[in-house]
Amino acid sequence: MTQRVELAAVIDRLAVDALITEYAVAVDDGDWTAYRQLFAPSGRADYRSAGGIEGGADEITAWLAETMRMFPMRQHLITNRRLEFGTLEQDIDDIARVQADYVNPMRFAQPADSAATGERATAPDFICGGRYAFTLVRTDSGWRLRQVVVTEKWRRLADERQRPQERRAAASDT
Repeated sequence: MTQRVELAAVIDRLAVDALITEYAVAVDDGDWTAYRQLFAPSGRADYRSAGGIEGGADEITAWLAETMRMFPMRQHLITNRRLEFGTLEQDIDDIARVQADYVNPMRFAQPADSAATGERATAPDFICGGRYAFTLVRTDSGWRLRQVVVTEKWRRLADERQRPQERRAAASDT
């Protein structure tokens, strides 16, 4: 491999990594225009394992925009990224595949009457984790998502576990 080819491969790795980061930021910030622009024209996503839908990028974008309203606070952490390139010709239609784990703490929207108390909860009350399988394609506009498949492995609601003060109160009652 020549230095020029090696440098091009490093540049591609950085571009793919940046796209995956932009994916998380767009979802967390609710920037649905930016989210849609991450996809190739024929891009698709599958959120069925997390209780969502499967469809084209336009349909998924509209669904996420509606669904994520119930979670005004969200923070995707996408880690353990494993990147593999198909034939890398430095040309249109090159393919990259990324497998990455995620942890996503979120907070449910609070009822309107909770604002009256003056208390604002900020801790997450819903956390899920799993794995993404991203397939990217090189386009005239750079790397874009061809497919996103979400495999949710676990989820936890705050109500499913006792808070420390509730455990102490329960212990003192016995």
